[in-house]
Amino acid sequence: MERIDPSRIAMILLHAPAWARNGLSASERSQRERAADALAATIVERLREPLMDDDRDQLRLDV
Repeated sequence: MERIDPSRIAMILLHAPAWARNGLSASERSQRERAADALAATIVERLREPLMDDDRDQLRLDV
């Protein structure tokens, strides 16, 4: 089983849609629930993506 990395989740949350992050503190319950669903979906989606260790824009050095 793969271990969940808290720093990866933190980065996912920081890059999640702003409306969803702000929506967690909305006064209406339905808005908070919709925001929480969107954030959860974003986290699940991003955690399923493979980790990219290599930056595509990084030039490779000949060894």
